[in-house]
Amino acid sequence: MIERDGPVPITRQAELLGLSRSAVYYKPVRLSAEELALMAAIDALHLEHPFAGRRMLTSLLRASGHVVGHTHVRTLMKRMGVEALYRKPRTSTPASGHKIFPYLLRHLEIERPNQAWGMDITYVPMPRGFMYLVVVLDWATRRVLSWRLSNTLTADFCVEAYEAAVEQFGAPGIINTDQGSQFTGEDFVTAVATSGARLSMDGKGALNRPGYRGGCLV
Repeated sequence: MIERDGPVPITRQAELLGLSRSAVYYKPVRLSAEELALMAAIDALHLEHPFAGRRMLTSLLRASGHVVGHTHVRTLMKRMGVEALYRKPRTSTPASGHKIFPYLLRHLEIERPNQAWGMDITYVPMPRGFMYLVVVLDWATRRVLSWRLSNTLTADFCVEAYEAAVEQFGAPGIINTDQGSQFTGEDFVTAVATSGARLSMDGKGALNRPGYRGGCLV
């Protein structure tokens, strides 16, 4: 999008596109082998001890020979999307100003396909980093209707996965998500409203529903 050798100065191009100059000139830094090994260790420990938070993971990493501090572990956990799984009032923090929708699945008997869908995001370790996976699942059949991979946590791959499922199977009565900014943002909310479905979001009591474990679809 930015033409570095064009007639218009890069500063002016950034201004017209609404971009900061730092974003234009920034060059991503490749993760070192040591950093990737540490992230892989965190991933393995998180799968073995999903309830472990930053402090416990740091202790486990140190016990296995890694020289690492709490702050570094917290940074890597945030980058990977790793969070300790335990019962708490809110499992996701929406972006400021985004609308939160009520939880519609409590006490609802789900008996037929397309009555209710669920969507969730997780991360997938790769040889050189991590990717984010979003899945659309039918509550009644437990069938995966659509999925998309992304290297960022923006809303576009969630919208694309939802719209692909609707195109193939028709709109559900209810689509249930967490309160993450990908699902509370205007793009996803508009996609759901346009399809004719009702949007439901996890809240107090959502973890009591069969099929949920730590706020994740299982």
